[in-house]
Amino acid sequence: MKYIIAILGLLVVVGLAVLVSSDRKKIKYKPIILMIIIQLILSFLLLNTKFGLVLVKGIANAFGKLLEYAGEGISFVFGGIANEGQAPFFLNVLLPIVFISVLIGIFQYLKILPLVMKGIGVVLSKINGMGKLESYNAVASLVVGQSEVFITLKKQLGQLPPHRMYTLCASAMSTVSMSIVGAYMTMIEPKYVVTALVLNLFGGFIIASIINPYTVDEKEDILIVQEGEKQSFFEMIGEYILDGFKVAVIVGAMLIGFVALIAAVNSVFDMAFGITFQEILGYIFAPIAFIMGVPASELISAGGIMATKLVTNEFVAMIELTEIAGNMSERTLGIISVFLVSFANFSSIGIISGAVKGLHEKQGNTVARFGLKLLYGATLVSVLTSIIVSIIL
Repeated sequence: MKYIIAILGLLVVVGLAVLVSSDRKKIKYKPIILMIIIQLILSFLLLNTKFGLVLVKGIANAFGKLLEYAGEGISFVFGGIANEGQAPFFLNVLLPIVFISVLIGIFQYLKILPLVMKGIGVVLSKINGMGKLESYNAVASLVVGQSEVFITLKKQLGQLPPHRMYTLCASAMSTVSMSIVGAYMTMIEPKYVVTALVLNLFGGFIIASIINPYTVDEKEDILIVQEGEKQSFFEMIGEYILDGFKVAVIVGAMLIGFVALIAAVNSVFDMAFGITFQEILGYIFAPIAFIMGVPASELISAGGIMATKLVTNEFVAMIELTEIAGNMSERTLGIISVFLVSFANFSSIGIISGAVKGLHEKQGNTVARFGLKLLYGATLVSVLTSIIVSIIL
């Protein structure tokens, strides 16, 4: 039965993407089918094999060590604030972003990350049928973040037509940056985080190839990566420390606002209608949860988590998932966990358009105009990833 639902889910996702396609005649289904097969193989390797178990365990242990090192610095500055046995979310989940941000900066400074990103991008371009620029951007978004990636492409932003800008922004919204992966792993199982990161990379190309199909002329497919200002090693470290701290504080502030707002809205709806706002959203998203392979008995609760992620952000949704995880089956936890690992939410529209506008005002306005279409496509990517995982679980 799960295979029938998965096939139905794939057809629905592809159909919804085709529905808003800019040019259905240009859709190339061969690379799309190839990438779906690659997704299935990768999800099987990561979730159902000893190799995948060892790989995920190694990555999880690596991030675990990084979080331990980060904890040393956090304890030095904030030791004694929390009562014994307590684990404040800001200190234990968000502040380690600062240390991981520094590590990313070091690998950037040593020219290791740019080389890796370009190399993987070239290989991906052979598979996805898109340009080197689009492929590099997808990998770079995964490493440096959805807003910072556009800085590396600053020289080319003004020369890109709207259809290529859409694909670049779609990749940025469909992935998550490595700096916060460690934070995710403290809330959901690492194997689902790693699997989602890999599958979303291909899922972004699949959905973009349907919604926004085009062919890149080889003469136009030139990748020019903007080098940052020449800094000393310690200047760079200082900059990345502050950048990481800004991300942690911004996420923390958004969580305070969103969690409080949801609590207030839920209370008002409960008093007025006898049902919370999230329960209403759960019913709305239940059909989507169904095609993702969630069992019928858990559709409403799963749909509510999915809706929370869309209207707030993935952190709020992950916090809520941890609170009800004990009442969910392992299958549902896996499906919903991979759905949550992306930046597909309403606030990302403003973040991405703002980042581009800061570098090129005209292109920023272009991005803002197709903001809802971006969110639509990125959400389909998350649904697609969940469907692929539901076949394996």
